[in-house]
Amino acid sequence: MGVKTTLPSYELGFYALAVTCAVLYSGSGIFEASRDSANRKAFRDGIKPGWHYFGRKMDAADFEWVMWFTSFRNVIIFALSGHVLFAKICSMTVPQHRAVVYMLYGVLAVLGSMGLVYLMIVLSHCLVLYSVALAKQKWLCFVAGLCCLASFKLEPFSSWQSGFVTGAFDLQDVLFYGGCGFTIMRCMSFALESCERKEGIYSIFDLLKYNFYLPFFFFGPVMTFDQFHAQVSTRELRRKDDEMRNIRVHALLHVGAVIAVDIFFHFFYILTLPSDLKFVNRLSDWSLAGLAYSNLVYDWVKAAVMFGVTNTIARLDHLDPPQPPKCITMLYVFAETHFDRGINDWLCKYVYDHIGENHDNIIKELIATIATFAVTTLWLGPCEIVYIWSVFNCFGLNFELWVQKFFQWEPFAKLEAKMSAAMSRRIRAAFGAVNFWAIVLYNILALNSLEFAQLVTKRLLLTGFPVSTLSIWFITYCGVQLIKERERILAIEEEKGDKAKAE
Repeated sequence: MGVKTTLPSYELGFYALAVTCAVLYSGSGIFEASRDSANRKAFRDGIKPGWHYFGRKMDAADFEWVMWFTSFRNVIIFALSGHVLFAKICSMTVPQHRAVVYMLYGVLAVLGSMGLVYLMIVLSHCLVLYSVALAKQKWLCFVAGLCCLASFKLEPFSSWQSGFVTGAFDLQDVLFYGGCGFTIMRCMSFALESCERKEGIYSIFDLLKYNFYLPFFFFGPVMTFDQFHAQVSTRELRRKDDEMRNIRVHALLHVGAVIAVDIFFHFFYILTLPSDLKFVNRLSDWSLAGLAYSNLVYDWVKAAVMFGVTNTIARLDHLDPPQPPKCITMLYVFAETHFDRGINDWLCKYVYDHIGENHDNIIKELIATIATFAVTTLWLGPCEIVYIWSVFNCFGLNFELWVQKFFQWEPFAKLEAKMSAAMSRRIRAAFGAVNFWAIVLYNILALNSLEFAQLVTKRLLLTGFPVSTLSIWFITYCGVQLIKERERILAIEEEKGDKAKAE
């Protein structure tokens, strides 16, 4: 049934009320648990002094978030401010050479922050993959690229290369592996796009301009070479209507998100609580479900802020970078589950869509998802928890197609055809609610721990059955219906926009 199927307004109002009450009830349980556990010995490493005048300590268990706003804050502001300044001067004077200025500034910033040896390591991998690209064989580019990526993700090659970088500071490992990992993905994109080029090959200079664009170098997102090259080669730099206003609005939203997370961490210790399973096991089923869900929402916010900052800089440079990830609150389909839109676009273009084609054939889809998650596993760094995460999410993606094919059989297709569009939407939302929690449970494996994921699964499906299981399923069903309503409104607006353009 179509996405434009509507439901009565009173029914949607009831769904909204049910979800709001459930969120408040679950949140109150997490708040009380955070307040009661602030002085526990087990939480000393995760909870640090915070707002003394409110009598609140702060959840500081996330190394990345703390790093960005303490030791790396000034570095980010200084480096990106310098990039914006030089980029603005260049766009006003010599816009045809702006890619060269971006590259030179990026090389100097990498050299100043990580040293000459690190720069040589990155350049050596760029040279290796450029040399492989000269053969214009896709399989060879993939093999060489994955081997280079493995050299940063597997021991002893990883430690051997990082050992060349002398000196030690808090961010050395983060910048080393971040810059190298994204470099390999960019080099592979360059090599694969060179294979597609009918005449000749792009120059090594094009690769360096692509790789050393500073806003994307250390933390991404990955922008495929064809898009970057086409956009950065444009000589006529023109802003769209209200583009600067939209950039300012997005920048303010990111600042607001940072402030909101800081406030949230002083009242809800969602990252530290899962570290003490004995304490968490005493929480109610609703609070435990809310805690698992909150962890996924926070990880999305963190990704949105990180990529939002770099994307804002890229938009100031007249680029159209990958969109931020879709909020986990708006997800009930495995195919849309990703926290890094750039890596997702890269994988879809070069692996998933290439093998799976239209994603309608069960065998091709299985091969495509296995290949995609194999590359993803290498990208994340092979280990037990990543293996488990990959297997579960690979299964979830394929299971969606299997269920879809199953209900396309004639008896079920005829049965749905006899239903009203509204009833069909309700049934699909019930299945979507199950999928929603499958996404949550599969992904907290990587975000928290296997033990916490097992505890949540056991409480929600076994010890909490039937009351907690069915009630949480119903609330999730209400949430999925609200998501579907938002999708319906967006689809109508998009259709109106297309008609206006056609006229």
